[in-house]
Amino acid sequence: MTRKRITSAAVAQEVGVSRTTVSLVLNNIPNASIPAETRRKVLDAAARLNYHPNASGRRLVSGRTHMLAYVLHQSPEWAAADLFLPEVLRGLNAVTQSSGYHILFRPVDPNNPEDSYASLIYEGHVDAIILSGPQLDEPEAITLHRQNLPVVVTGHLPGYDIPSVDVNNVEGARIATTHLINLGHQRIGLITNAPRSYLASQERFDGYCDGLMAAGLPFDKKLVQEGHFSAYSGFQSMNSLLELNEPPTAVFVASDVVAFGAMRAVKERGQRIPQDIAIVGFDDVPIGLYIEPQLTTVHLPAYELGWHTGQLALQLINQEKPGKLHQFLPTELVVRASCGAA
Repeated sequence: MTRKRITSAAVAQEVGVSRTTVSLVLNNIPNASIPAETRRKVLDAAARLNYHPNASGRRLVSGRTHMLAYVLHQSPEWAAADLFLPEVLRGLNAVTQSSGYHILFRPVDPNNPEDSYASLIYEGHVDAIILSGPQLDEPEAITLHRQNLPVVVTGHLPGYDIPSVDVNNVEGARIATTHLINLGHQRIGLITNAPRSYLASQERFDGYCDGLMAAGLPFDKKLVQEGHFSAYSGFQSMNSLLELNEPPTAVFVASDVVAFGAMRAVKERGQRIPQDIAIVGFDDVPIGLYIEPQLTTVHLPAYELGWHTGQLALQLINQEKPGKLHQFLPTELVVRASCGAA
């Protein structure tokens, strides 16, 4: 048997108010002059009758979809390999769920110019867009911001006042490189997390260079390899470094996922970590604790990134003035066995 759907009319009849009052309360319409006692009775009756507002009707009343788009500027294949992402989404979900919002996850292939994310908000599918991992040039995000549409960046875009939440990638990479230098390494390689058209990748490259410069060590472009989000790109990049006439004695890998592939390449060549080559990653994904050896890495507060980004997006939707338009969260070096200093 099909269970009969409970309607707003049933809730209104239970409380003795109009359907309009029920709609205003359950859709949390701002500036609706509903007495607190009436609001409490409506909410109690809705819970008791197990009433859930119809999404289409809710949108008509509030003018909102109650959806946020989390846009990751990566191909679906790269996004699937991102072990940092689940914790970010967990933090984002924690703040949006309590506000009655749902998350639409949307990978956007940077190699496909027709793969647009701005259409999600233009066509009314979502109320705001959160862009994660921006490239140096993000015309869609910039256009949305200039049109006063809610867009938030997990990361940041220098030169534009787009609301953002980020970490100090330059400082984190500098600390990782300096740690290896302090352990006595002078020939230190770098495998980037992504092409340097991505802002975070460029900033981590800059931090690596800053660490070398501060120690008076020369920059050698042969020691730099470009990763592409995946463990396989780390595997290939590390093999290239190990084939040099003078291979590095340590490598800073600007992503834990990429670092896992790099570690596999070292082991397949019969070399040992950290005795033959030391490795430091970046992100501190949970699985880094369970590989052998455990991965030294730069901790990024993934859950907090998601939570603060979601909070900022909701403030923009509700036309509230954010306490801070640009937030930077702290990073720290987590020393484990892969660098030889545990």
